[in-house]
Amino acid sequence: MSGPHHKPKVSEREARQVAEAAREQDWRKPSFAKELFLGRFRLDLIHPHPMPPDEDAQRGEEFLAKLRDFCETKIDGAQIERDALIPDAVIDGLKELGALGMKIAPKYGGLGLTQVYYNKALALVGSVSPAVGALLSAHQSIGVPQPLKMFGTPEQKETFLPRLARTDISAFLLTEPDVGSDPARLATTAVPDGDEYILDGVKLWTTNGVVADLLVVMARVPRMEGHKGGITAFVVEAQSPGITVENRNAFMGLRGLENGVTRFHQVRVPAANRIGPEGAGLKIALTTLNTGRLSLPAMCVGAGKWCLKIAREWAGVREQWGKPVAHHEAVGSKISFIAATTFALEAVVDLASQMADEDRNDIRIEAALAKLYGSEMAWLMADELVQIRGGRGFETADSLAARGERPVPAEQMLRDLRINRIFEGSTEIMHLLIAREAVDAHLAVAGDIIDPDKTLGDKARAGVQAGAFYARWLPKLVAGPGQLPRAYAEFHPAGHPDLAAHLRYVERTARKLARSTFYAMSRWQGRMETKQGFLGRIVDIGAELFAMSAACVRAELLRTTGDHGREAYQLADAFCRQSRIRVEELFGRLWHNTDDLDRTVVKGVLSGTYTWLEEGILDPSGDGPWIADATPGPSTRENVHRPIR
Repeated sequence: MSGPHHKPKVSEREARQVAEAAREQDWRKPSFAKELFLGRFRLDLIHPHPMPPDEDAQRGEEFLAKLRDFCETKIDGAQIERDALIPDAVIDGLKELGALGMKIAPKYGGLGLTQVYYNKALALVGSVSPAVGALLSAHQSIGVPQPLKMFGTPEQKETFLPRLARTDISAFLLTEPDVGSDPARLATTAVPDGDEYILDGVKLWTTNGVVADLLVVMARVPRMEGHKGGITAFVVEAQSPGITVENRNAFMGLRGLENGVTRFHQVRVPAANRIGPEGAGLKIALTTLNTGRLSLPAMCVGAGKWCLKIAREWAGVREQWGKPVAHHEAVGSKISFIAATTFALEAVVDLASQMADEDRNDIRIEAALAKLYGSEMAWLMADELVQIRGGRGFETADSLAARGERPVPAEQMLRDLRINRIFEGSTEIMHLLIAREAVDAHLAVAGDIIDPDKTLGDKARAGVQAGAFYARWLPKLVAGPGQLPRAYAEFHPAGHPDLAAHLRYVERTARKLARSTFYAMSRWQGRMETKQGFLGRIVDIGAELFAMSAACVRAELLRTTGDHGREAYQLADAFCRQSRIRVEELFGRLWHNTDDLDRTVVKGVLSGTYTWLEEGILDPSGDGPWIADATPGPSTRENVHRPIR
């Protein structure tokens, strides 16, 4: 085991083993999305649409009403953008409102909201100030409350949850200057010392870290006598001696975000503050994210709703060539995309959130798909809004106001949304994470065949096992309800668009997706994991199919409850038609693409073959290392930690 002052040297295989060990290995509950990737369209798992108990809905609506009033009267999003700071009075007001404890049980002083209403609250707050939404989300979705709720001891919950529900802000510290999505190289250490651990290391991009009172920190415990070791989670008091917030980072968006660099030097943490056993830190982090990831697409839903409102209002009054721009097809298609996609994205988030509340399905893939799909589509919607607004979309709200026009912060929305495609799992990492879960059934039966470390005997046994599995599975991918003209007939009520046809398409396409995955495994075997372009397209197809399913189920729910049913059917129909075009394009790119040629070009770029192409410019970047030095030791910088009390 490397010592506390050395970065772990990790091979690619070791890195994969660490990530694999952190995965939840078992599927004890059904999963709609997992079945979808295997070619099985389990509509019964999501239809009829699950609904919250009346008391949960009433409690949630009452809080939303209070939160809406607070947002309207106390939060000035434009001021937060100008000052790059959330005023202390706003945070104090959120504390008094109980917003820090939305997901904490009432017995610990929290509000005990469901995931559905927690997400609605984040969408509401995020529409006024994405920075405030990020603060509340980082505190509750990935900060100390969620891992304690799932893995904490009764004593830890009694000690920390009342503080977190009302007064204390929390932050989650995993990323390091030289460690992003590859946690096997985690360098921060927690060395046992009696009934304490001594933390040393540097953490980067610590959202809420600048103002936090309590931290959940991931650190590597050395293996030694009496200690299993491994990456471990700790609750750490942010005021502990030896902790220095060395920098408050600034970004292209989310200007009020309290995100920093935190250094630990000989920080003593009681063993009683360890969450779970040694070595369970990554599993705790990933399990926390299973539902925690839903908060990000929830705020993307809020962004979509705002984009739709501005597009409707602006495109209806802005005239060009004798009529409102909305009536020009080039602009109208963008408005249709925003409306249909917002409907579908809300359907995805609400469905996944209600399934999380019911806890009868495993939603790890659904939540990951919601994060992936929501972050990508929200960015596209905001980009289209900027285009619809033209030059005014590129102009800041303050500049618009200064010359007498409505201060619409479209460019800010675009900047604020951009990070969603990166944090809590970049799009590229989400593709790989979801793909790993999607092909889990294949690896479970055929993994030993392609594992270079397995013996010939192991491979032979795996071959027999795989043969039996595929003999049962492949015939089921030939035909299904999607080929029956009257299947899913309840989704084609009289006078409404035909959503049954879209569900039949989803069923047929799920089988096609599973066949494509099988063909790829047969073709590439052990090299499958290197085919990241292929895997990304497989996942994107699955995301579209999930969104289509959710949109249809939501439309039927709204129809049967008498709430905008006809309009919901229209939006679902439009979304599914748009989605099907994207799906067909993705299928075409599964086998017809430039992936191999791209690899050749990349080798040339890295070897310097094309440096002549870079001639004729000047690089305005300053000097300095690509990655800051994170050698453990005492801080030499001013502590910019500023707890809000």
